[in-house]
Amino acid sequence: MEREIDRFIRFLAVEKGLSENYQLSVRRGLEQFAGWVSATHEVGEVREVTLDHLTSYLAHRRLEDEVTAATLRVNLIAIKIFFRHLAAKGEIPADLAEKVDSPKLAKYLPDTLNEQTVAKLLESVDDSQLLGKRDRAILELLYASGLRVSELTGARLEAFYAEERAIRVTGKGNKTRLIPVGSAALKALESYLAIERPRLVRPHTGSEIFLSKWGKQLTTTRIWQIVKTRAKLAGIDKNVYPHLLRHSFATHLLGNGADLRVIQELLGHADIATTQIYTHVDQKHLRDVHRKFHPRG
Repeated sequence: MEREIDRFIRFLAVEKGLSENYQLSVRRGLEQFAGWVSATHEVGEVREVTLDHLTSYLAHRRLEDEVTAATLRVNLIAIKIFFRHLAAKGEIPADLAEKVDSPKLAKYLPDTLNEQTVAKLLESVDDSQLLGKRDRAILELLYASGLRVSELTGARLEAFYAEERAIRVTGKGNKTRLIPVGSAALKALESYLAIERPRLVRPHTGSEIFLSKWGKQLTTTRIWQIVKTRAKLAGIDKNVYPHLLRHSFATHLLGNGADLRVIQELLGHADIATTQIYTHVDQKHLRDVHRKFHPRG
């Protein structure tokens, strides 16, 4: 896919004569999509991309990356002109992106795991094995505190307050917030810090909490891989990724009676409208339960 993107950008530059800034904007949008579809679905070839991949990515950008409508339109335009070009050249059988209707994107609801599945995932990690304590702490913290992946990778030792059972992270817009750490996550994190992290430290190691086996800061891509691998080992037949735990965190809080404003603060949403998507998720769950169990549902 990277090769096709390079060819397309050269086409925009040489044959269309479009500006360098436009080329950079399109390249950035296409590379973001290529990186996402590779990490989440292991798709590396343009011909392997499906309509579901496209719509899921755009929903991911809107609901998980929390981009503005304007940014989402820019992303969609880049994808549309790319696939239209490939279809015209006969590189792909049909222009899938033509079927994507941007106004409908707002109707996509974030997927979640139920509480039993989350428990199955967390408890499946054997912390007596190599890197087990680290991976258990990562999963526990993602779910217990609803962190974004970038916030998790950037979390530092000096920002973890064990006595207060809280962690300070830096989110979007370089804004910091203090988030509670649940008892199970606290136990897992303290075990990792006391026993496993010291073994990972090297002369070049910084103060990041989570380290690779070479003593370096974990990348967001590596966190994705860890979560997906652990879910597979747990026998969970679903596409599990870090932000799914964040969605589950928010949905379970709401389902158990938490105030929407509190959830907004915990998630670090600048706008309450972004958080309100979880009220729709909860209503969907209620309708599903009603249909399943009510005699006339």
